[in-house]
Amino acid sequence: MFASLLLLGLLIFVLIFLLKPQRPKNFPPGPPTLPVLGNLLHLSTDDPLNDFERLRKSYGNVFSVFIGPQPAVVINGLKAMKEVLVIKGTDFAGRPQDMFINHVTQEIGVVLENYGTAWREHRRFALMTLRNFGLGKKSMEERIHEEIQHTVKTLENSIGSSLLDPQIMFHNAASNIICQVLYGKRFEYNDEMIKVIIKCFTDNAKMTNGPWAMIYDSLPMVRNLPLPFRKTCKRIALDIMKKHKETKVTGEPRDFVDCYLDELEKKNADMSFSEDRLAGYSLDLYFAGTDTTSNTLLTGFLYLMGHPHIQERSQQEIDLVLEGKDRVSFEDRNNMPYMQAVIHEIQRFANIVPLSVFHATMKDTDCILFIIVYSLCRVSFLK
Repeated sequence: MFASLLLLGLLIFVLIFLLKPQRPKNFPPGPPTLPVLGNLLHLSTDDPLNDFERLRKSYGNVFSVFIGPQPAVVINGLKAMKEVLVIKGTDFAGRPQDMFINHVTQEIGVVLENYGTAWREHRRFALMTLRNFGLGKKSMEERIHEEIQHTVKTLENSIGSSLLDPQIMFHNAASNIICQVLYGKRFEYNDEMIKVIIKCFTDNAKMTNGPWAMIYDSLPMVRNLPLPFRKTCKRIALDIMKKHKETKVTGEPRDFVDCYLDELEKKNADMSFSEDRLAGYSLDLYFAGTDTTSNTLLTGFLYLMGHPHIQERSQQEIDLVLEGKDRVSFEDRNNMPYMQAVIHEIQRFANIVPLSVFHATMKDTDCILFIIVYSLCRVSFLK
């Protein structure tokens, strides 16, 4: 009996030793790991930055953690971040290719694309096309002002009602502005299509940053399970593309999708453009242009509600500069230093994308995933 227990204990010890992630030689220090889970129990899904700050104090500005079995290096401090993001930027410009978010997006698009020819081509195309459709121009201001009128109308109609969800309202507004550029149309706030789109993206965002993603990245066996929302998101993009192909006129693009389809018709064998990539590409741009903007607006209004004296002073400056006008222009910002400071402080303090997109090295240590953490001082001027 004793021999059996000893053998069982030895077997368990060997299994733990084999399953426990091991730090390679000369790897940055970090907390002890657990089999399969790595350091997941050291990280909170609610506020991972606090956990990273705690680990930084223990292990220094450059330390390592294991996301399940995958090793990761966390970078803190200006000197280290400058070396990684600027001096050796291209060496660290890769993206991890075998995580939950990659499988949700079916590994198409640009945000999670590894740095290379395809990424550069699509980035160049996006910058040129978005500028042509008003990004940074007066026409974009007009779209924003038109959408604001719909938002104001929604607020007026909701007076006395508790059914209005401000998060959905801000998502609707930001979504319609980017939809007009990408797909050439806007949706009414009660349109079923926009409700499905917003639910798809908000649910995906919650899952990507929640415990399910951690389990998925840690346990290979769960990767055979169907991923919710993946087909829904892609089907929406494919339906929009289908309608565009049926109605487009070559050489007369109405929006971003038409421009991309025109590029496909050129049939250049060396190009990385494809219909599958367009579906992921447009979803990437939609999400990037909607989620961050709407969350910034929502957070900003919450902070202003909590600091009414800041809200009042901002309103006074706006009224003084506009002199009775009912619309503000981008040029007016130069005469609103206090309002600009408030906006910058909201963006700094809110930190709506704390971990952003993970980085991976392109050479030498191409198995290592890098999380870029921006450690910002949170001493607010809102007093």
